[in-house]
Amino acid sequence: MNLDGETNLKLKQALEVTSSLHDDYNFRDFKAIVKCEDPNANLYSFVGTMEFEEQQHPLSPQQLLLRDSKLRNTDYIYGAVVFTGHDTKVMQNATDPPSKRSKIEKTMDRVIYLMFFIVFIMGFIGSIFFGIATENDYEGGRIKRRWYLRPDNAEIFFDPERAPVAAIYHFLTALLLYSYFIPISLYVSIEIVKVLQSIFINQDSHMYYEEADKPAYARTSNLNEELGQVDTILSDKTGTLTCNSMEFIKCSIAGTAYGRGVTEVERAIYRKKGSPVVHEPNGLNHIEDSADVNPAIKGFNFKDERIMNGNWVNEPRADVIQKFFRLLAICHTAIPEVDEENGNISYEAESPDEAAFVIAARVLGFEFHNRTQTSISLHELDPVSGKRVNRLFKLLNVLEFDSSRKRMSVIVRDEEGKLLLLCKGADSVMFERLAKGGRDFEEDTREHMNEYADAGLRTLVLAYRELSENEYEVFNEKMTEAKNSVSADRETLIDEVAEMIERDLILLGATAVEDKLQNGVPDCIDKLAQAGIKLWVLTGDKMETAINIGYACSLLRQGMKQIIINIDTPEIQSLEKTGDKDAVIKASRKSVMEQIVSGKAQVSALSAISEAFALIIDGKSLAYALEDDMKNSFLELAIGCASVICCRSSPKQKALVTRLVKLGTGKTTLAIGDGANDVGMLQEADIGIGISGVEGMQAVMSSDVAIAQFRYLERLLLVHGHWCYRRISSMISYFFYKNIAFGFTIFLYEAYTSFSAQPAYNDWYLTLFNVFFSSLPVIAMGVFDQDVSARFCLQFPLLYQEGVQNVLFSWRRIVSWMFNGFYSAIIIFFFCSRALEQQAFNDEGKTASKDILGGTMYTCIVWVVNLQMALSISYFTLIQHIVIWGTIAFWYVFQLAYGALPASFSTDAYRVFVEALAPAPSYWFITLFVVIATLTPYFLYSAIQMRFFPMYHEMIQWIRHEGLSDDPLYCEMVRQRSIRPTTVGFTARRAASRRQ
Repeated sequence: MNLDGETNLKLKQALEVTSSLHDDYNFRDFKAIVKCEDPNANLYSFVGTMEFEEQQHPLSPQQLLLRDSKLRNTDYIYGAVVFTGHDTKVMQNATDPPSKRSKIEKTMDRVIYLMFFIVFIMGFIGSIFFGIATENDYEGGRIKRRWYLRPDNAEIFFDPERAPVAAIYHFLTALLLYSYFIPISLYVSIEIVKVLQSIFINQDSHMYYEEADKPAYARTSNLNEELGQVDTILSDKTGTLTCNSMEFIKCSIAGTAYGRGVTEVERAIYRKKGSPVVHEPNGLNHIEDSADVNPAIKGFNFKDERIMNGNWVNEPRADVIQKFFRLLAICHTAIPEVDEENGNISYEAESPDEAAFVIAARVLGFEFHNRTQTSISLHELDPVSGKRVNRLFKLLNVLEFDSSRKRMSVIVRDEEGKLLLLCKGADSVMFERLAKGGRDFEEDTREHMNEYADAGLRTLVLAYRELSENEYEVFNEKMTEAKNSVSADRETLIDEVAEMIERDLILLGATAVEDKLQNGVPDCIDKLAQAGIKLWVLTGDKMETAINIGYACSLLRQGMKQIIINIDTPEIQSLEKTGDKDAVIKASRKSVMEQIVSGKAQVSALSAISEAFALIIDGKSLAYALEDDMKNSFLELAIGCASVICCRSSPKQKALVTRLVKLGTGKTTLAIGDGANDVGMLQEADIGIGISGVEGMQAVMSSDVAIAQFRYLERLLLVHGHWCYRRISSMISYFFYKNIAFGFTIFLYEAYTSFSAQPAYNDWYLTLFNVFFSSLPVIAMGVFDQDVSARFCLQFPLLYQEGVQNVLFSWRRIVSWMFNGFYSAIIIFFFCSRALEQQAFNDEGKTASKDILGGTMYTCIVWVVNLQMALSISYFTLIQHIVIWGTIAFWYVFQLAYGALPASFSTDAYRVFVEALAPAPSYWFITLFVVIATLTPYFLYSAIQMRFFPMYHEMIQWIRHEGLSDDPLYCEMVRQRSIRPTTVGFTARRAASRRQ
């Protein structure tokens, strides 16, 4: 069943009482009554009973096949429909996806509002002048200044007697006339550009994961530029930083540690200490080979000749070892699949850990090979005869694992008739359930588990107990009663019954599985840290495991001061034993607050000397830290730290932390995860990155961008993110520039004509400006422009801070581009009007008409806005040459074609270019002079800035231009212009060691 998006199989089976019904005729007289809960959205619970043959049989999620799920390992089923339509769980879970918009788009909306305000003010001012001029046109029966408008014969618009009404009409007309200020086509152009940018992201071969055949996939194009402005990354650990491909590597049985494997965390620790020697628990020394050795069996990387190849029978506590691995082979919900060609068995399990346990048991001589609804079959080594024998265990009950129970148990009857409860779970719940006589190895086991946690391993405790017949009968009766309860608290009743039986356990030992770091994770974290991006890790793992993974991936380093917040203090523990919950909550809240205040004091005291801090907090403390009266203080402390690790975090806490960072800092946050427990975090963040890993596709389905490996985040942000941010911000600024340059000439011409609402240009010229004469170059810039190449983006990660600090789309930059548009319009209008106003335009001595002035100004605008684009572009491609010069050429072709149409269609543009503009030398001279005069200020400003006050990307452009990209000293000098010191990653670790 994969409705939740997970690839791991869930066990589905019919009730035992109906499992014998296999044919159609069996259902001829079948009668049963199903009573169940009301429709709800919970995928993992189902409360119901079936009355069959006058007996009540409890129904659980194992008997419920959800709509849209996929059934495997069976040819057909018989069933009854319980929920339909909107009552099904898939429809109950259907919600509208969160609406996300980038900060640039939100700023762009505000600029559009500003443009509307400017248009309103221009129309209002023009209407006032028009009303005054209209009122003064006719005085004492005499027509005064504007005689050509015939005010004596006007209806409304130029009627001096109704000047106020005429001014209102003019205001409405002016709003339409000045609407060319508003770049309506900007939204369409941006959508086109973003879709093309997304295609480039999807087709980037450097982000293609060949092993799984998975490319990067931008699931939305709304947030492309947001990828270039990320300030904080909030990352899951398991499956995101690590592979979520568990390998059984060590175990502790009967107080003896087994397994000689060396984890990646141990390698990192010993590299940190400068020692290649790893001391094994049994006293042997193991010289670690630097090359990674892939295990021959997936999920199994265990090496210890003492218990491999059947040698465990010679160990002092062989009986405990037998029970240990037998428990691993029985206590699970895995399904064996037999390859018909070679007879090999593979396992489908609900989690990678469970698969690793079953595989380890098989390799060490306890092969799980068959499961029915009521039994589990093993092939195991008989220590007496030394031969492999079949063992059949009758499966009576399965008490499943969940996040609150943190353990799983099965009750079986062996071939000798003994009733056994086999249990595995987290140490936090298992040790307290041990019997007084079952703690023989507790001290040694705890010590080994601490060592395993230090090595970055995930641990589980294994224990068992024998049950009496009476005890089991009482338990089974209560469990059946609890399962038959059709009420909201059924799960609570079931847990209470399970709690009664899962006690007085006998300790067998503990397992340790390794979840290896993904390839390239330390390098990626180092690059992101150099780019000034902060990284928070939110994980459900134990604090010790998370800390050691932090060391392995250079999120933590030796010498970094750690601020650890937890509430496992003796005072609180003693209060918990009294059972006074209110006192525990009050003391815990006070303790967390005191630790936060103390941490802030440490950070403030040592911030002047750039001391790096790491904040580490557990889930219990985090619950208090996220309360309203404490969360701001917690955020201040976290922001002051270089690394933040939240351990034992629930999915809800991950989402709340993400929301706190997003709203508290006001900066762009990115969440990255791979599992269903990360969905809330991904949807809460400004950008959600889903990793299509082992845990399935739920995170990917809820994400904005999907990648296959964490290391691809480096290229996604530093290259594509930076490019998209620069392209979109430059594109929007340019759009406002060109529309102001065009629209303001219309206003100036109207002022020149005493605000008579007369457009300066032909109607088709007005309509097609944003469609044909200025749109393609800006789209090409938005798709292809690069300030620096991908190689330099990665070589100088600090370049990314231009997006984080929003230097390319600040209000200062927006207003400067708007100012550029205003002065360009002023130069074009006044130079053209003054050049054509007094003297003859052609050889026949005719002066320039409105059509000639409009055609000349329009030509200058087309040249200016397209050459301005050419000056702004950093990276010319053939496509950009074609669209820029092609657009200018198309303007002349259009004049020829449009002017050749009948006068009824081309109106005042009829043959203007052929007969008036083209033959006149002054038209070409004015065009050349005005274009140079308009672009010279921008060219001088850009040249001075580039030479004397270069921005960071311009410094890198100088490096490339002068051929110094391979000069390490010069490149290091450029890198030193750091916006903030790098405190995370192995680069920071090397720098710290040099300082020491």
